[in-house]
Amino acid sequence: MIINNFVTPKDTQPAPLPSETDFVSNDINIKNELSRKHLELLEEVRNHLKNYSSEPLDMVDALQKLCINHYYEEEIGLILKSLYARMSNNDDYKHDKSLYEVSLSFRILRQEGYYVSADVFADFKQKDGKFKEEIAQDVKGLMALYEASQLSLDGEQILQEASDFSSGALKEMVPSLDQDQAMITTNILQHTWWKDLGLAQELKLARNQPLHWYLWPMASLTDLSLSEQRIELTKPIAFIFLIDDIFDVYGTLDQLVILTQAVNRWESNSLEQLPHHLRICIQALFDVTNEISDNIYKKHGFNPIDFLKQSWINLCEAFLVEAKWFAEGYMPTAEDYLNNGMVSTGAHVVIMHMFFLLGGGPNIKSASIVNENQGITCCLAKILRLWDDLGSAEDVDQDGNDGSYVAYYMKENADCSIQKAHEHVMEMISNTWKQLNAECLYSSHFSRTFTKACLNLARMIPMMYDYDENHSLPFIKEYINSMF
Repeated sequence: MIINNFVTPKDTQPAPLPSETDFVSNDINIKNELSRKHLELLEEVRNHLKNYSSEPLDMVDALQKLCINHYYEEEIGLILKSLYARMSNNDDYKHDKSLYEVSLSFRILRQEGYYVSADVFADFKQKDGKFKEEIAQDVKGLMALYEASQLSLDGEQILQEASDFSSGALKEMVPSLDQDQAMITTNILQHTWWKDLGLAQELKLARNQPLHWYLWPMASLTDLSLSEQRIELTKPIAFIFLIDDIFDVYGTLDQLVILTQAVNRWESNSLEQLPHHLRICIQALFDVTNEISDNIYKKHGFNPIDFLKQSWINLCEAFLVEAKWFAEGYMPTAEDYLNNGMVSTGAHVVIMHMFFLLGGGPNIKSASIVNENQGITCCLAKILRLWDDLGSAEDVDQDGNDGSYVAYYMKENADCSIQKAHEHVMEMISNTWKQLNAECLYSSHFSRTFTKACLNLARMIPMMYDYDENHSLPFIKEYINSMF
């Protein structure tokens, strides 16, 4: 037989093509090999962690920053217990340690719920009470000291001094530092749910920033096992921004009253009086919230729908108060504005969803604390509101207007300059951070996973609201670009 000028013996058959089974088998072999290598690497790191010749905190810190520390919880726990015992029972422990080592030990222990006295930094001060000049050139130590100082509690003056000293020294050194930044990479999941909702097409003036919204849960829920929770948490964050834009630039006051009443009733029939674009947005809110509640019930055995509904009711009512103030030309006191503005940040909505997504449902007392904007929720909302108001009283690329604590504070204090007002707000933020640190350190109502997530949310705020003179957020754009 002759085929294409090649002679093939009659009794010779062409080699069979690979079957689907062959491809599947090969794929399984590849996955098994990758899984084997993965386990070998994990075990290799575990052995390094167990047999680390010097202080292992560098390695613990690296594992936490790489978000793979959950593989080594037992080993890290033993390391931290041993370190805490040595620091607590040995006054000489810190004398032979560098600024970096002491600062790193202090920060990681406090982050993990161990109380360490701020007096560990006393040895780095001179007789006159100021920090030693020789540490002003220690970049690594200064950065560690600054990070440690952010975990201060009320009354810890030495940590305030540490923050001022380290930040001042680092700022002076900026021109000589290497400006290369490590690239942060991720395989970020595409939010097809957002596209499927079609709200970006219906509300063209509203913010359409799914990547911005995803940054919050990505930074707060760092454990790799919480991928599903990160995606779910992005959904209420998206609706907070959407509803904010509806109240700012879309709805008339009459429509906003109807909308708030509809959310209060949580009934689709209540939406009939609203225009189409507002109706589908709130209907989507109902559907997504009910879906999240169902998923939480299936996973944790507790249906949080009543708590989640109440968080949205509180948010819409706070938005409506601001809308009425603006429509009537009313100037609230700075305190009244702040109290309402803390609710209108939506922080309580995010924290409430996060609480239940992390399995906190059976603890009704803790859920009530979150729902009533106490403790951690109150602190985080206050920091968010004040940081946001420091940036601008106008939303980014929006025609609508919000109030500003800075503006109301200056109105009440006629002799106060904009600089003094900003300094006052920064002091408020600093004091609130101390309260938040104390709440997370001492609170027995919440899991460590939850309190860590709240702290991470608060840490994100300065970056997420770092406005420039054009009311835009260039740093966020650079940050997102770096991830890709």
